[in-house]
Amino acid sequence: MTTSADAEKQQAPFWTRRGWLMAAGFLSSAMITALVAVVTGDGRSGQPAPTAAPGPLTRAAADTPGRPQGCVTDDRDHGTDEAPPEDIRWRTIGGTRVPVSATAGPTRSAGAVLWCFARTPAGAVLAAHVIPAQMTSPDWRVVTRDQVVAGFTRDLFVSQRASLPDRDIEGRQNGTYTGYRVSDYTSNRATVDLLISSVSGLRFTTSVTLLWSGGDWKVKPGGDGGLHSEMSSTASTTGFVLWKA
Repeated sequence: MTTSADAEKQQAPFWTRRGWLMAAGFLSSAMITALVAVVTGDGRSGQPAPTAAPGPLTRAAADTPGRPQGCVTDDRDHGTDEAPPEDIRWRTIGGTRVPVSATAGPTRSAGAVLWCFARTPAGAVLAAHVIPAQMTSPDWRVVTRDQVVAGFTRDLFVSQRASLPDRDIEGRQNGTYTGYRVSDYTSNRATVDLLISSVSGLRFTTSVTLLWSGGDWKVKPGGDGGLHSEMSSTASTTGFVLWKA
């Protein structure tokens, strides 16, 4: 039976749900109320959208076969091995700690855009962590243009992300990435499930879909424009590769 509260939740804008909190790079459920207040009382709708300068994956070179110039990664076939690269280190982006690797990516940066991921399961895993975390940057439009698959759902993400002033989504207290699993992988498409621990200690799962496009992994938004699927609570870590840090 669907209650009126459930109906209101289903019809609520996606940026007020946990999926949007993850997509923007901050996880604290305490921010839901604040975000609703921002959207309803202090949005930027009606203001002209700033023009984003072309990034490294939107230049003409990205439309040529192969990798964009200067992008080098370890793309060797590691079979079904989903273990993270040995050179993993952690970097804070928009208040969220994300894993990065000198071999699997991102190996290049251009302003706010961290790009060049290996065409491997490990590269897809890192892209699923890094790309959404960059959306708290004032340069999120460049990140979106370069690292989110073009189409209606990307336009939907942009229109709704634009209603949140950057100053209201930076510096929030975040949850942490606890683990991951690659639930589907080909050289052209990947689905990565993420295991997240909230600031209150609860665990949640969500998934990110990525496509290989323009010589790198890009996030494919869901039908509601979210960069992640709706988050679900879980008490189990079975099946996940757990991060060591």
